Amino acid sequence: MKNIILYDSAAVHADMLPLSFTRPVSDFRIGITTISEKWQACLPGRYSVYTAPYLRDKFVPRPEAENWFVAANCLPSPELADAIRDLAAGHAIVLPDGEYVAFCGSMEEFEELIAGRAEVPVVTFRGACTPLHYLYDLFLNNGRAIADDYRRLTAGRVSAPLSPSNKLIGNPTLPDGTPALFIEDGATVEGAIINVSGGPVYIGRHAVIMEGSCVRGPLALCEHAQINMGAKIYGETTLGPWCKVGGELNNVVMFGYSNKAHDGYLGNAVIGEWCNIGAGANASNLKNDYTKIRLWNYPKRSFLRTDLQFCGLMMGDHSKAGINCMFNTATVIGVGCNIHGAGFPRPFVPSFSEGSPTAGFRDVDLRKFFDIAARAMARRGIALTELDRKIFQEIFQVASSYK
Repeated sequence: MKNIILYDSAAVHADMLPLSFTRPVSDFRIGITTISEKWQACLPGRYSVYTAPYLRDKFVPRPEAENWFVAANCLPSPELADAIRDLAAGHAIVLPDGEYVAFCGSMEEFEELIAGRAEVPVVTFRGACTPLHYLYDLFLNNGRAIADDYRRLTAGRVSAPLSPSNKLIGNPTLPDGTPALFIEDGATVEGAIINVSGGPVYIGRHAVIMEGSCVRGPLALCEHAQINMGAKIYGETTLGPWCKVGGELNNVVMFGYSNKAHDGYLGNAVIGEWCNIGAGANASNLKNDYTKIRLWNYPKRSFLRTDLQFCGLMMGDHSKAGINCMFNTATVIGVGCNIHGAGFPRPFVPSFSEGSPTAGFRDVDLRKFFDIAARAMARRGIALTELDRKIFQEIFQVASSYK
């Protein structure tokens, strides 16, 4: 069995901040599952990760004499998995633009390669491969990722029945013959309108869709996630485990354990874990003049031009927005922020900032942050560990350089 290490290049890890502050890119959720879970299904092996140095005490790389290093920001395909499986020792796979996708060798050889101190024979891969470079790539590719995960997870299985209290719109069978709706055991769906015309709808174990909700595929509602009464959920949306949502969402990726439980709009957004967005909060995803947006980039320490017209809120782990908060188009909120009050905050809020646009911002007290985070996580049976505290302290130190 191959020893496979999913790695974050320094450039990718930096461009994926603030979501990569607290996790390797392989733990990002897109579609129904995380990137790591996709690779484990596509290319069986012993898996570990190679990420930023301050994260390695928690996310430990486990190298052997020979390893297959795979870029964690690349979504797998059967063709790419076959190419990696056949990769010879000392060789690498690159995309046509020269981006490394995989390497076979020792940890020492790999570190020399990514540091630019070594050259190796390369194979150019021209098949199906979806590299993710920026946070907005998650929502841009989420619809296709849902469809790919859906086919894999539901193949040869039978869905739980849909209650007659619901209304299903669209062809109940996808073009490839797969049922367009799949309900895992233990899920509860009552009095909802489910439209599968645009893609499949996956409802995970013990997930809930309450009465009066309108949802459209492609949609991934992961285990224990909940859609509250009267919600409007548009397609290409992923609600990770234990997320709770209400109001209106469109093309949103929520990693897990986060809430936007009340009315308010969120679109073209990526939300980390343990976040809470208060009642009536709204985030713009389109500028009034319809011009292309600029998004904060951590390594450049500036707002970079993109080709996007639609882009909403990017929010790091453990951040919160109070009731009736408003966010400008393409706002980036760091880790551990607490935003409240009237007005729009600037489109970039550094990690561990607390306050309002009118009263100003100050540093979050770390002791208070740890108390709140521990209480929030305990509600889901998850402990805030000493390793977690150490990581947050590292992020706190880095955050000060952006204020």
